[in-house]
Amino acid sequence: MKKFITITLILLSNFIVFSQDHFSGISTSSRVGILNGMINPAEYSNLSKKFEVNLYGVSFNTSNNKVGFSDITSGNNLQDIIFKDNEAVNFQFDGQIIGPSVAIKLLKWGFAVTSKANLKYELVNIDTNIGNAISDNNLASALTLLNTNSNQRLIGSSYGEIGFSVARPIIEKEKYSISAGITLKMLFPGSYSNIGLNGLNGKISQVGGNAFLTTDQPAQLNIAYSGSLANNFSNFNDYTNTIFGGLNGIAADFGITYKLKDGPSKYKIKAGLAIRNLGSMTFKDNNNSSTNYSLNIPISNPLNLNAFSGANNLGDVENILNSNGYLTKIDGQKDFKVNLPSLFSIYTDFKIVPKVYITGYLQQKLNKDSENDQITAQNIVSVTPRVNLGFFETYVPISNNQISGTTIGFGFRLGGFYLGSNSIVSSLTSNGKQADLYSGFRWAFL
Repeated sequence: MKKFITITLILLSNFIVFSQDHFSGISTSSRVGILNGMINPAEYSNLSKKFEVNLYGVSFNTSNNKVGFSDITSGNNLQDIIFKDNEAVNFQFDGQIIGPSVAIKLLKWGFAVTSKANLKYELVNIDTNIGNAISDNNLASALTLLNTNSNQRLIGSSYGEIGFSVARPIIEKEKYSISAGITLKMLFPGSYSNIGLNGLNGKISQVGGNAFLTTDQPAQLNIAYSGSLANNFSNFNDYTNTIFGGLNGIAADFGITYKLKDGPSKYKIKAGLAIRNLGSMTFKDNNNSSTNYSLNIPISNPLNLNAFSGANNLGDVENILNSNGYLTKIDGQKDFKVNLPSLFSIYTDFKIVPKVYITGYLQQKLNKDSENDQITAQNIVSVTPRVNLGFFETYVPISNNQISGTTIGFGFRLGGFYLGSNSIVSSLTSNGKQADLYSGFRWAFL
């Protein structure tokens, strides 16, 4: 457990390099391509060119509600900042790699075959008192009362996907058109870990330099692991060792677009609506385990939280709790299913004057982050003004998400190459709590 905290500190110390809105700005460009189709499959019928080949696309982002950019550069103790006050800790590292992909516009149809890898590491609603006690036995007082109704989660996951998309206009008029599209995604689960502690009520007492935990009533505990994360969670490499596993899941994206035309191939207004990631995947591995427990730590036998200092994997955590008689098994299974982060999104792109556009975008998650079988997502709203000169395009995404708040970024496209960030301006000019970077190259022709 202490090494879970270490991973978080390492990721936060790399805040400036890395930050959940992948490819923000470029993915809603009026130069329509594969990135647009990934947020709405109906966009494949609106491709700007007949063919597009994606060579690579990489996006890494980190967001949190505690540590700002100035905290990194000032040399402050990050652990003290993360676990200060009583606000629960929420942290997310999210990486996305778009591999070789191709899109084709044939007559009125649009088709695409895409590949993508996903990496996630998340902390959800972590009590600061528990974080302090586990990471450094550092308590503000000799006695700390715990009263947590939420499910505190530490999650790691990696998985790959291959998508098959088709889109077509369903209404085509002289002044407007409406298109629909669908993407079916084959899922390749790689590795997964989850520890979810729900309804923890009790006390942490400091005795002789050690922190001891007792519970006033039983809490619910889920421990699940698969793939490389079954063996070790203390190094970030463990999250990237196995990204593409075997085919064991399916998901779907659905979308529609509306265009108010400005000539045969351009538009005055384009609006889109999509529902993405409707599906799940099953993790299967020789070391697989997902078990639900009742956790009860009596006053007569308190848990020394320092016992977790040498734990390298969730199996070690499980053994420590079992060996002291704190766990009562409720149910469990070897292979288990995990739900993708289902999303609803809507956006509108307005042409203000020729070559100048502004896009509004809203993303709403459809599942609860508190569920132990759920990969999480963020709610996002953004506004992006842009200038598109054809070969060159630049834009400034202004976003707000539920973890890190408001961010301001910058990006550009030069031909098929693009580079941008959703938060570089706010990170450099204020105490922003998100940082991200993305880049890629795609080739469109005919």
